Amino acid sequence: MSVDEARLNAFMEKFVHDIGAVMHAATVVVGDELGLYKAMAEKPMTADVLAQKTHTDVRYLREWLSAQAASGYVDYDPDSAEFSLNEEQAFALAQEGSPAFIPGAFQIAVAQFRAIPKMIDIFRNGRGLGWHEHDPALFHGTERFFRPGYAAHLVSEWIPALDGIEARLKRGASVADVGCGHGASTIIMAQAYPASRFVGFDYHEPSVRHATEAARRAGVGDRVRFEVASAKDYAGRDYDLVAVFDCLHDMGDPVGAARHVRETLRPDGAWMIVEPFANDKLEDNLNPVGRVFYSASTFICTPASRSQEVGLCLGAQAGEARMRGVAEQAGFGRFRRAAQTPFNLVYEARPLGP
Repeated sequence: MSVDEARLNAFMEKFVHDIGAVMHAATVVVGDELGLYKAMAEKPMTADVLAQKTHTDVRYLREWLSAQAASGYVDYDPDSAEFSLNEEQAFALAQEGSPAFIPGAFQIAVAQFRAIPKMIDIFRNGRGLGWHEHDPALFHGTERFFRPGYAAHLVSEWIPALDGIEARLKRGASVADVGCGHGASTIIMAQAYPASRFVGFDYHEPSVRHATEAARRAGVGDRVRFEVASAKDYAGRDYDLVAVFDCLHDMGDPVGAARHVRETLRPDGAWMIVEPFANDKLEDNLNPVGRVFYSASTFICTPASRSQEVGLCLGAQAGEARMRGVAEQAGFGRFRRAAQTPFNLVYEARPLGP
């Protein structure tokens, strides 16, 4: 065996970066749960001051702060021995709801680690692992990770990109949010379009309960409701808009779900499909964003699909061509990419052709 020393060293450098990121992830979750980032966003503090403010042990806190500084997640001033968050760090770590808020992503990572024993089993036996079988950290982390992107783009960019739908929503329309999870996307739309009525569907009953309470707290409970139902049997007809956010690829039978969407839409209604950003070819997804989505898809999306009937397993990097195929097999006459961000692709499907 001949080892190229330069290539080995380059790979080991990558390893050091990756293992540091993996071990750092758990510290972010701890800091988020204890409110450490939010406290530090107020002003620079020594470890002693931060410990007093957050009612935490100073020795543990000093080690945590050192790890954060080594990772570039906080700044350290050796002259004053103070730690601080600069504006960009605070925007990403301490401001819940900002479009760059990231702690939810680390909750997802923690949930993946908790699923390792189950993953080893299903890799060997080929069975699935349903969404409901994961640690609750996944449900909460997913909402907190995706909600900032929806808040930043859904009302300002994605809905306006759909042909004629924004005007209907302003006048008063009927909307179904299928696979709504904790209801973040449903509530954002309801807040923006008070003349319309919204119903969110999800097969996961605990998420539906969470969404119902979230709508009440947001003050939109009078025009939003949530129901337990699958994507192939949710109730209602003549919806002006049906939306699916980052979940079509998780479904065991996305074509069957798409057929049900078409049957429940008005003839001139629209289906908005929001999916993780992906190119059609594997080689075009071998990048940092693809790395995140393929890893999540290995632990979450593909096993979820395998756990359901059909088990098509599109995966989180399905790409536009496969999504178009799903819509066309379901009988949609029109399909187009309506909008995109670095993390999402937004498609519009119509029952009738152009």
